[in-house]
Amino acid sequence: MHNGPRGRSYEKSNNFGGAIKRLIKELNVYIIFIILCIIFSLAASILEILAPDKLSNLTDQITKGLVVNTKNITTITTKVTNNFENIDYQKLMTSSKLSVEDKNELMTFFTFIQTSDISDKKVIIDKMNNLSDNIQNNLLPSITVDKIKITSKDQLKYMKEISSLKEDSDPEEIYKKIDKMPKSIRKAVEPNMNLNKIRNIAILILILYAISSILNFIQAYILANISNKFARNLRDRISKKINRLPLSYFDNNQIGDVLSRVTNDVDTVGMSLNQALSNLVKSITLLAGSTFMMFKTDSIMALTAILSSIIGFIFMGIILSKSQKYFNARQKELGKLNSHIEEIYSGLLVVKAYNAKKISDKKFDDCNEKVREANQKSQFLSGMMMPLMNFIGNFGYVCVCVVGALLVMNNKITFGVIVAFIVYVRLFSQPLTSIAQSLTNLQSSGAASERVFEFLDEKEMEEEKNKKKLLVKDAKGNIEFKDVSFSYDGEKTIIKKFSAKVKPGQKIAIVGPTGAGKTTMVNLLMKFYNISNGDIIIDGVSIKDITRENVHKLFTMVLQDTWLFDGTIRDNIKFNRKNITDKQIWDALKTVGISHFVSTLPGGLDARISDNDSISSGQKQLLTIARGMIEDSPFLILDEATSNVDTRTEELVQKAMDKLAKGRTSFIIAHRLSTIKNADVILVMKDGDIVEQGNHDELMKLNGFYAELYNSQFEL
Repeated sequence: MHNGPRGRSYEKSNNFGGAIKRLIKELNVYIIFIILCIIFSLAASILEILAPDKLSNLTDQITKGLVVNTKNITTITTKVTNNFENIDYQKLMTSSKLSVEDKNELMTFFTFIQTSDISDKKVIIDKMNNLSDNIQNNLLPSITVDKIKITSKDQLKYMKEISSLKEDSDPEEIYKKIDKMPKSIRKAVEPNMNLNKIRNIAILILILYAISSILNFIQAYILANISNKFARNLRDRISKKINRLPLSYFDNNQIGDVLSRVTNDVDTVGMSLNQALSNLVKSITLLAGSTFMMFKTDSIMALTAILSSIIGFIFMGIILSKSQKYFNARQKELGKLNSHIEEIYSGLLVVKAYNAKKISDKKFDDCNEKVREANQKSQFLSGMMMPLMNFIGNFGYVCVCVVGALLVMNNKITFGVIVAFIVYVRLFSQPLTSIAQSLTNLQSSGAASERVFEFLDEKEMEEEKNKKKLLVKDAKGNIEFKDVSFSYDGEKTIIKKFSAKVKPGQKIAIVGPTGAGKTTMVNLLMKFYNISNGDIIIDGVSIKDITRENVHKLFTMVLQDTWLFDGTIRDNIKFNRKNITDKQIWDALKTVGISHFVSTLPGGLDARISDNDSISSGQKQLLTIARGMIEDSPFLILDEATSNVDTRTEELVQKAMDKLAKGRTSFIIAHRLSTIKNADVILVMKDGDIVEQGNHDELMKLNGFYAELYNSQFEL
């Protein structure tokens, strides 16, 4: 097996647009729920947009109840002044409504006005007050304002109080004058709060916001389910993908980087997708809706709000264009950091034994620094969006208040419009912030999803449909290698036209120096790799015509690398096999000589153990050998299975292996040549070729390469 990264470039730049398109395509399976989320979000946003318009009405109603009715004051003043200035004395003198006495009194009043140089209206008003009621009613006919009748006497009192006011009179003085006015005037101009109307508007606003919140909650719940199901689906696909990838992929990629794609990248996709989709739809709706409502309410104020905020779009575009590369770098460097951590912790004993702490720490610091740098730059640039958008929003408030105040002074809009526009500015600027944040999340999601999809798109092992099935019970044990050749990379040939015939029940030992191709041969036999040229025949059936799963069922394999998972002794021994009794497990443990150790553990077979527990390497090896012993298969592969046991235990294991191999075709890879002296056939490999073959005695007589290897064990 070849370890470490090979043949893969980690500097490949991310295609953000392509990643987002692929992400959208992958989400098609949830399209109905996404459409529901969009509908709920649109409805919630529309209700939220309608609320400020109602708030404007509410503000105006409350304002009317807090200040004098300036509109009615203006109306009354205009009507009274018109009555006062448009008196037709000649017509009144001929009117039948006035008696002779009234006409004489009116003539006296008219003569006074004509002969006197009077500039003070109060004198005229006082004279008019002295006239009879009938004359007053004809001089100043009654007027109606808001269905309130104002008599001539009330008009005279009103004119008298108003005429004494100066242009620069303060509000307090005005209110004092209003208090002195007749009841009809006060009723028309005094603050009058319509509580029923205010209550109805307030309830409507509350309903709008309540329904909007409920809809937002529903769409958030649905979206959370979608993002989590999508992340779970990605993990499921990755888990299945791992089993369909050839071992060459893991030879060429760091395990830590693969783990980072499964954990960090998938989590990033799920969380970023949830936040981005939730905010993006709502923000776009709020942005479009608030813009429409602003123009509908007042175009001048709308232009003020938009122009004060449009600069945010420009800066947002600049920041996004600069920050994407740092999001890509962050995911890539995080994968490298995880790879290094996984390597160091899995080989911690070696690091300590070789005093390589400083070197490993330095590499960790370098990787960590690159992650920090990429994180800092990406987060700094993306973090600039929030304060920038907040500033633009606050700047918009100021502009709206200034322009709104000018328009109110000129009676172009009411105070309620300003209140509504302040809310609209928030609804307009907040989506800018949310869109910026959503685009930031999409950047993270794009960078992470590309790494996930890149893994999912890796070339898989060929599909094995319509292939033959060789049942375990029908297998006899014949294996033939026909001119087998193999190369990992298509360039350097590891196995060169290897040929051999193995009969049922034979014990075949494969020996040779490191790198000769022993383990590679076993990997080809197990179909972990596909043969480059030639063929392997199992009981007359080509290995190419049998599925990998079928091949694995035909072989029991015990590796030199021990592996125990977190579970009980029982679960570790009967791993992935059913109908295995405790008696069979104890028999296997006794055969390899580890039953006493297991019986001393708390719980016996129920004792929990894992690969990290403090048991010796030899004990781990014996447990893995016991695991292989209960497998009922016609072929057996032992790849340095006794490498981690002492000499005494090796003898026990060797005897157990002899029993295990009885009636089975066995392949044994061993560096301790003393363990394969009783093999039926020994294949001596060198540089991918079989240079010698025969039993131990025959090969020793040849005094060739095997004899040299065997004798080298006893040299000092």
